[in-house]
Amino acid sequence: MAKNLEESIAAAGSAHTLLWESQSPPIVSTPVTPEFTNWRDEQLAWRRTSVLFDQSHHLADLNIKGPDALKLIQDTAVNSVEYFPVDAAKQYVAVTEEGNLIGDNILFRNEEDEFQAVGIPPTINWLQYHAETGGYDVEIWRDNPSYARTGDPVVYRYEVQGPGAIDVIRDVLGEEPPTVKFFHGARFTIAGKTVRALRHGMAAEPGFEFVGPWADRDAVVGAILEAGSRHGLVQVGGRAYLTNSLESGWLPRPLPAFYAGESSAGFRSWLDADEIDATVSLGGSFYSPQVEDYFFSPYDVGYGRIVKFDHDFIGRAALEQQVAAGRSEQNRKVTLVWNSDDVEKAFGSMFRPGIGAKFINQPIAHYATYHYDRVESETGAYLGRSLHTGYSANERSMLSVAVVDASVAEPGTEVTLVWGEPTPSSKPAVEEHVQVKIRATVQPAPLVAKARGEYRSNTTVAG
Repeated sequence: MAKNLEESIAAAGSAHTLLWESQSPPIVSTPVTPEFTNWRDEQLAWRRTSVLFDQSHHLADLNIKGPDALKLIQDTAVNSVEYFPVDAAKQYVAVTEEGNLIGDNILFRNEEDEFQAVGIPPTINWLQYHAETGGYDVEIWRDNPSYARTGDPVVYRYEVQGPGAIDVIRDVLGEEPPTVKFFHGARFTIAGKTVRALRHGMAAEPGFEFVGPWADRDAVVGAILEAGSRHGLVQVGGRAYLTNSLESGWLPRPLPAFYAGESSAGFRSWLDADEIDATVSLGGSFYSPQVEDYFFSPYDVGYGRIVKFDHDFIGRAALEQQVAAGRSEQNRKVTLVWNSDDVEKAFGSMFRPGIGAKFINQPIAHYATYHYDRVESETGAYLGRSLHTGYSANERSMLSVAVVDASVAEPGTEVTLVWGEPTPSSKPAVEEHVQVKIRATVQPAPLVAKARGEYRSNTTVAG
């Protein structure tokens, strides 16, 4: 029996076979209440009033403390850490030595020598591996998501977002919220409890993310809900939560590049065979037996603005070569707005005799952990990959976040998306079906104009 990811890949014959034939289900919800009302109204609320996101259960936390904590981050992140004050956060991005994307997480600086990385497992595992094997003088503790842990989380994590979010926060604080820049923090007192607060904007509106010890959770959340009841606050369940990134243009699950490449062989031997990154599934209409064809450069997914060559880090030389070769200009992250007539036809095929299109789950349509669909021209020429797919009640459309060739990235360009698996699959979520082609219109990512203009602004939240 395989003991680690490297042995699992060898036993399967290839990384692609291991992932493609995995029996792991798709991730279409988070491990919280699926719907507090219904997912359509919960989606609408983050543009109309305000919402409360529960992020306490689906993310992993890695706490890093010690004299070498900042050095560990500097050595593994494409980000600059020249400016990183206490109570601020960064979108930490990591790549392999070959310059291929591992993924991202949110990295908080809690104290001068203490950081907390929060995200899905790939970059959490990557950081933990280097902390344990790189000779760094750090202490770490890790708290897995609720599906991989028994008992309560170490910390609660909630987010208040939406056009009315500041009204809720003002009410719960009993005073005007302080002036805080985007991705900077403050410390509040709520219900007598000290709360770390990060100025955030996942739903394209100003708001805060609140973090504290789990023992304080009931008091803090209770106070937020009480204040929210006076301002139309809506709790968002696990089904709607995963769709907010369709509107904000974030790619939550590009396949991490540690499944191949000589530089990450040590990581693959370190990662246990039963860890989630060793058991996840890969699916969709994009198909290649070479797992490297699923990898991205950080430039492909819009992280070029984050890459800073002011420090040495894993993958720096490869990224410098990519820039010199023009890779940073080849692809663009976009939103695809699916043609409603084509979606209706595909969805309606299940009401007609014969084998129909692959079922389109709602509101998240994935049928594998990592979902890749082929994007092509009208004549079938390859144009890119679509990764994150679902329905938005705000846009009344099926949307997906995709990476396409720069030549077709202009808003308004029409492309074709292939829906359904190209080969017979053993995945439990894949029934017998036929592939169908769905027209889609290219739009910016983020799709929401307000998110593009204000999401990363440094304007104040006090109003």
